[in-house]
Amino acid sequence: MKKTLLVILLQLSISAFGQGDGWNITASDKSDYTGIAVSNGRIGILTSKKPLEVQHIVLNNVYDMDPVAKVSRVLHGMNFGNLDIYIDNEKITEENISNWSQTLNMKEAAFTTSFTFMDKAEISCTIYALRNVQFTGYIDVKIDAKKEINAKVVGKILTPWDYQIPEQSYEVLRDVETSMPILQSVAKSQFGAHTVCTSATFIWDGINSSREHQRPDLHHEIVSEKENTLSFKKAVKKGESLGFSWTGAQCTTKDFSDPRSESERMVIFNLLTSRENLLKGHKDLWNELWKGDIIIEGDLKSQQDVRLALYHLYAFGRGDSDLSIAPMGLSLQFPYNGHIFWDTELWMFPPLLVFNQDIARSLVNYRSNRLDAAKRKAINYGYKGAMYPWESDDTGNEATPPFALTGTFEHHITADVGISFWNYYRITKNKKWLTEQGYPVLKGVADYWASRVTQNPDGSYSIKNVVGANEFAPNVDDNAFTNGAAITVLNYATLAAKELDIVADANWKLVADNIKIHKFKDGTTLEHSTYDGDIIKQADVNLLAYPLNIVNDKETLMKDLKYYEPKLAPEGPAMGKSVFAIIYARLGDADNAFRLFKESYVPNTRAPFGALSETATINNSYFATGAGGMLQIILFGFGGLHFTEEGIVQKNPVIPNQWKSLTIKGVGPEKKIYKIEK
Repeated sequence: MKKTLLVILLQLSISAFGQGDGWNITASDKSDYTGIAVSNGRIGILTSKKPLEVQHIVLNNVYDMDPVAKVSRVLHGMNFGNLDIYIDNEKITEENISNWSQTLNMKEAAFTTSFTFMDKAEISCTIYALRNVQFTGYIDVKIDAKKEINAKVVGKILTPWDYQIPEQSYEVLRDVETSMPILQSVAKSQFGAHTVCTSATFIWDGINSSREHQRPDLHHEIVSEKENTLSFKKAVKKGESLGFSWTGAQCTTKDFSDPRSESERMVIFNLLTSRENLLKGHKDLWNELWKGDIIIEGDLKSQQDVRLALYHLYAFGRGDSDLSIAPMGLSLQFPYNGHIFWDTELWMFPPLLVFNQDIARSLVNYRSNRLDAAKRKAINYGYKGAMYPWESDDTGNEATPPFALTGTFEHHITADVGISFWNYYRITKNKKWLTEQGYPVLKGVADYWASRVTQNPDGSYSIKNVVGANEFAPNVDDNAFTNGAAITVLNYATLAAKELDIVADANWKLVADNIKIHKFKDGTTLEHSTYDGDIIKQADVNLLAYPLNIVNDKETLMKDLKYYEPKLAPEGPAMGKSVFAIIYARLGDADNAFRLFKESYVPNTRAPFGALSETATINNSYFATGAGGMLQIILFGFGGLHFTEEGIVQKNPVIPNQWKSLTIKGVGPEKKIYKIEK
């Protein structure tokens, strides 16, 4: 049955997606459409099937608090990504175009839509979220005239309907020899937390945009209080082309004291920097990112899927931001409001630590910068040390809605944070960072767990009243993963103290050595003290094998695998089966590992590009957590990579029969290359 299911999944995967090559995914059918996020770690632009449109723009780490729902939400910003083009007075729409296709170029982080307008023009539009000018987007348009045409182009800034006190303006800023036309919209976010400012302008190919006499006349129109537009007209002869760009910058009071002026400066920078140099800066930074890559020979579909996952983790993170990555990255506000969960530390962080220690540093620094908030939470709940929130926003306070029990009881997040900190040090050996940022967090986390446990009459310790990784089992005692994660981080804190010649609290080791892990009579690990065989939301017990390495004997590994894999709920999240795949690969069972590799994400892919949804039954993407799980199968399963005190080492890699070779390049600070062949 499982082999039949895998064949069906593979057939669906190949037929639905996968046109293009290892770097490009091309779609020509838009009947079933889920967009792709074009992002630079600061802004995320979600693509649309409609010509010359994007769905929305997400602003990283810019939150507004809804006082009624009692939840903070990352902002959907002003949309500067939409253009209207009229040819011979007829507006281009979905209904009057043909030969529609879209291509995601992952190597250059460029998204191109191409189509034919009647018998008059061929049009292409490429969207960039500029990596080098991180609060800006850039839309490159080319109109090839098949006959003589008159074109009208309208650039727009659309302010969300729920924003307050909108202001729309247009101004030509002037220097001695330079004039700079700037369209600008300013408004307060829905609940007033931030002022959002967006500036935009046109740039023309082959025209010095600073000289008014060389560019088309511009017409400003405020269509409504939420729609600000700038337009131009241009006649194009048969066989000739009109090339232009539309660029926008979005700044807020979260990041700038004067976001109005800063958004203008960024647009002026893009306007007066040559197109060639501006895009070269963007592409050069992406070339640096792709020094960390995964190359699969013999299976194009797996190559595209894996690279799409890695593309999204790179796109959602930045090494210079000290920001983290939410479960949906910068693709959607809902369903998790842009909050930061364990998804980052346990699922996304390990692949990024392998390939890009700069982005990994930003993720851990996000937590260290919020250590004081974690300490306050520990005090508020009667504990010592630092207690991290289940959902974190820009404040570092608990951001989970009060009705969700996870926010009050899913305490393993505090161990997950500490584990990522020690792994960062193991790989980078950055002792200055460990001293200043790493150890204070590890100490706070260890102090928390030492105060969180309850001593039993026999001298062992229990951790009571928690929600574990399996959220179907609320308010249980001695959850396997919570206890295992606490053991692991207590030991890591002791190692960190030793590394810095600090005397570790002896209680850390005492507690770690005596936390209970319950077992069935046959030796299978019990998920919690009263577990009775219920269906589980996702892997919990099996996390003791990977990544914790607490369960490491083959007999118990197999018992836990065989018992819990059938317990996984079909509606569980994408990363659940990733753990099982990794363990099978480490046991040398490439067939079961590959089966679970495909089952871990193929049912969750969405047409036409293969974007990942959180589960097989809903349609919210891109689920960066699932991307992290998929990539960990490749790196720590098939690739045999391990985080150790000696850095990243390889042990017993395996390769599926479906692949000719697997190459992992750019591993660790030394940028090592590992190639596994049949």
